[in-house]
Amino acid sequence: MKGPGTVSIVGAGPGDSELITVKAMKRLREAEVVLYDRLISEELLAYAGPCAELVYCGKAPGRHAMPQEDIHRRLVGYALEGKRVVRLKGGDPFVFGRGGEEALALAAAGIPYEVIPGITSALGAAASAGVPLTHRGAAASFACVTGTRCHGDRQPIRWDLLAQGVDTLAIYMGVSQIAAIRSELLRHGKAAQTPVALIESGTTRKQRTFICTLDDMHKLAAAVKLSNPALILVGEVVRVREQLQQFEHQAEVYYGS
Repeated sequence: MKGPGTVSIVGAGPGDSELITVKAMKRLREAEVVLYDRLISEELLAYAGPCAELVYCGKAPGRHAMPQEDIHRRLVGYALEGKRVVRLKGGDPFVFGRGGEEALALAAAGIPYEVIPGITSALGAAASAGVPLTHRGAAASFACVTGTRCHGDRQPIRWDLLAQGVDTLAIYMGVSQIAAIRSELLRHGKAAQTPVALIESGTTRKQRTFICTLDDMHKLAAAVKLSNPALILVGEVVRVREQLQQFEHQAEVYYGS
């Protein structure tokens, strides 16, 4: 009797298809089934084998193509058929990617699996925009935070600790809550003039980057119609972008796609 197949939970990176790892690309080429998320580029899917089954299970705000529990069942089911399965996720599977939930479901079912990390949006989008997350003399720490739990959640984000205890904040999924995030950070003592970078579609050809202050970031986001996927960077390191741009006329500087 044929034994179970394997599942690779793979991080595809932040958007630029060339930022996927060599190991992840190898698994994608070997896959018989690929379950992929909304932000995965068509260029990456083209690397899957010609006979591979492609299964879309993306999630947009308020619109899920497939509930998470169904994704778990599909992963287990395909593996029990003896297939090589790739669960292809944007960014890194273990950074707001629900990869931990999928790994637990596979482990509980006795399915062999592996996790292949990817470049998460905080790293990719920040680099593409010319903003270092840490910088000597400006930032010795950074935190990756979800922006979707501002109010009413049983485990709210500890903005009080983040406002004073971390130099750079990389806020994911915060566009819809940007006014509430601003209020929380100001309420807990973050300076109103703290520089902010709003990075939309980081590392892709559609990338847009806007610089403002914490005090007016919600107004700018509304004015430019900032949309997902977007990353909000808060901290003094944002000023480094301007310093780098001052040298662009002296040397070729390349940040992204």
